[in-house]
Parts: sequence; C-alpha cells; structure tokens
Amino acid sequence: MDELKKQFSQKALDDFKLIDQATNEHDEQAFALLMERYKKPVYHMILKMVRNVDDAEDLTIEAFAKAFKNLHRFKKDYTFSTWLFRIATNNSIDFIRKKRLETMSLNTSYQDESGENVTIDVQDKNPNPQEEAIKSQKKELVQMFVTKLPAKYQRLVRLRYFKELSYEEIAKELESPLGTVKAQLHRARELMYDLVKGKEQHM
Repeated sequence: MDELKKQFSQKALDDFKLIDQATNEHDEQAFALLMERYKKPVYHMILKMVRNVDDAEDLTIEAFAKAFKNLHRFKKDYTFSTWLFRIATNNSIDFIRKKRLETMSLNTSYQDESGENVTIDVQDKNPNPQEEAIKSQKKELVQMFVTKLPAKYQRLVRLRYFKELSYEEIAKELESPLGTVKAQLHRARELMYDLVKGKEQHM
C-alpha cells in the first residue's frame, strides 16, 4: 500500500478502496460512488466523440456496465479513471465505426489522475470483422437489465438497443409523440443506471 501511495493521487487511492469494497464485499454504495465520481466526465468525453446527446447517454450506460462487469479484473497498475476512460473510448469508437460517423475528435486526448495524456487511437475506419461480436455483447449487456424494468419501458428499450431504431422511428412504431418517447427513454436510462450501480454486479 505504501508503494501505491507514492505512485498515485489520493483520489486514485480512494477509488482503489471503493473497488475493493465493490468486488470483495459486493458493496452497492461503492459502485454508486464510483459512478457518481465519473458519470459526468465519461459522458462529456463520449459526447465530444459522437456529438449526439442521446447516443452519448446510451454509450455512458454501456461503458459503466462493461467496467462494473469486469471490475474483478482491474489491476492497480494504473488509475481506475484511465481504465474506465479506455473502456468508454473503445466502446465509443466501435459505435462510431458502425455508424460511419466522421469526427475530428478521435485525434484528441485527455489527462488521467496523474496528469498523463491518454490518447485515443483509431487504427482504421473500414468495416470491423468483429462488429457482430460487439453487437452481440451490447445486446447481452442490455438483456441484463431490460427484464427488470417496468413493463412500459421494456418495449422502448428493446426498440432502441436491440433493433437500434432512432427516436423518430420508435415514435412512428409506437404511434407516440416524439417528446413522449424521448422522455420515457430518458427515464428508462435512469432506471438502467440504477441497475448498473446496484444490481448488475450480482448477475
């Protein structure tokens, strides 16, 4: 622990403690605190990449779901924020490749807890042979939560995450006002955040 103190900031050390509580003691509050610390910076980083509020919110949920699902594999060789941001970045790059979005933000970097620049690398923009596997993995993550949502949100979430329809397409499919669809999907996302924080680690 003394070696860790020399190497990392106090915030990073606090994160390590929360990770230990979350993985060893299944402390739901520890998961919640980790999400509270990093939800906004992760969201804003993703938003710069995809430039769409709705997509950024979806990708933020996915990033935390992946991170928490694999938290037991985290090694204290670097900060939690660096590890989390890389997960979020890679997930967003997969999304961008799939959507074939053009963005200059892929050439940017951010600073981790130690003040070191972490660059975002993209090898190419050609179709990725692993796209189907990525799509399957995302569906698996959402499936963890969807059956736990209130019935009125389940169809909305399936249309958005499984069929990958746009908000306009969902409104047309359900014959509902666009504003209603957006409001209900926002609420569904908040409920999914709660599931990610409190229950996903037990699945």
